[in-house]
Amino acid sequence: MKLNLLRNKKTEKNQVKKEMGVHEKLRQYNRLRLKKKRKEISEHHKTRFRYYMQKAGIGVPSSKLSKLIFNSCVLANLLISFYIIYRFATDLKLGVLYLSFIMFVVWIVVFIVLLIILWLLFYLVVDLRIFKRKVGIEEVLADFLQLTSANIRAGMPIDRGLWYAVRPQFGVLANEIEIVAKETMSGEDLEDALKRFADKYDSITLKRSINLLIEGINAGGEIGELLSKIANDIEESKIMKKELAANVMTYVIFISFATIFAAPMLFALSSYLLDIINNLMLTLDVPAGVTNFAISFSGSGISMRDFRIFAFICLVITSYFSSIIIATIRKGEIKAGVKYIPMFIASTIILFLIFSSIIGKLFGSII
Repeated sequence: MKLNLLRNKKTEKNQVKKEMGVHEKLRQYNRLRLKKKRKEISEHHKTRFRYYMQKAGIGVPSSKLSKLIFNSCVLANLLISFYIIYRFATDLKLGVLYLSFIMFVVWIVVFIVLLIILWLLFYLVVDLRIFKRKVGIEEVLADFLQLTSANIRAGMPIDRGLWYAVRPQFGVLANEIEIVAKETMSGEDLEDALKRFADKYDSITLKRSINLLIEGINAGGEIGELLSKIANDIEESKIMKKELAANVMTYVIFISFATIFAAPMLFALSSYLLDIINNLMLTLDVPAGVTNFAISFSGSGISMRDFRIFAFICLVITSYFSSIIIATIRKGEIKAGVKYIPMFIASTIILFLIFSSIIGKLFGSII
C-alpha cells in the first residue's frame, strides 16, 4: 500500500511538472509571438514612413527626425522654464508650491502639446511638398512624353526612350524616371516600375498616362504615336483649365475685394463708430427732472480692445476661407490655397490698421 501511494505521488508530481513545463513553453511562445508581432508592426510603420518621406523627396531617417522634434520640444520647454524661474526670482509673492505646479504643467502638458503641434506641422509641410512635386510632374509631363515619343519613333526601345528623354529642367520627373530606369536595369519589369511610380503620387493625369502606356505596351501598338496623343490630350486639358479659370475670374476678383479691401474698411469704420458711442455715453447728461426714460446707461459696454480682438479673429477666419475658395475656383485643389493664406491674412490686418488710422484722423478733425 505504501509503495503504491509513493508511486502515485511520484506520478502526480511528474504530471504537475509536465503541465508546468507545457504552461511555461506556452508562455514563452506567446511572448515570442507578441515580440514578433510588435516588431512586424514597427517595421510596417517604418516602411510606410520611409515611403511617405520618399514621396516628398526627403531622405532623413525616422529616428533622426524623431530626435530632432523631441530635442526641439525640450529646448522650448527649457526656455519657458527659465522665463518662469526668472519671474519667480523677480516676484517673490509666488509660492514654491505654485512654482512647482507650473513647472509640472510645463514639462507634462505643454511638452505633449508642443510635440503634437510640431508633428502636425511636419506632416503639413510634407503634404505640401508632395503636392508641389505632383504639380511639378504634371507641368512637364507632356513635354517629356513628346520627347519619349520622338525617341521611340527614331528606333529606340521603350526603356531607353524614357531614359534618353530625361532633361535637367524636368526636375522631379527626371529624378523619378532615373529611378525607374535603374530598377529596370537591375532586372525588374518595366510595367511594375512604372506602376510604382504612378502610385507614388495622387495625380489622375499621371496615372492615366502610365496606364495608357502600359496598355499600349501589352497590346503591341505604335507606342510613339500613342505617347504623342497622350501628350496632346494633356496640353488640351491644361488649356481648358486655363480657360475655365479665366471664365470664373470675376468671382475671384469679387471675393478678393470683399476680403482684402471691404472687410477691413468696414471693421475700421465700426471700431470708430463704437469709439464715438462710448464717448457719447460717458458725456451724456440726463436732466434730473426727466424720469420717464426706459433707457439705462449703466453698466459697461463693448470695449475697444475686445472689439479689435473680435475684428482680428474675423479677418483671419475670413482670409483663410477666402484663400481656400479662390484656390478651389482657380486650381481645383484646396492645397493650392495655402500660399494665399499668409498673404490674405497679412493684407487684411495691415489694411485694417491703415483704415483705422485714416478714419480716425479724417473724422476726428471734423467732429
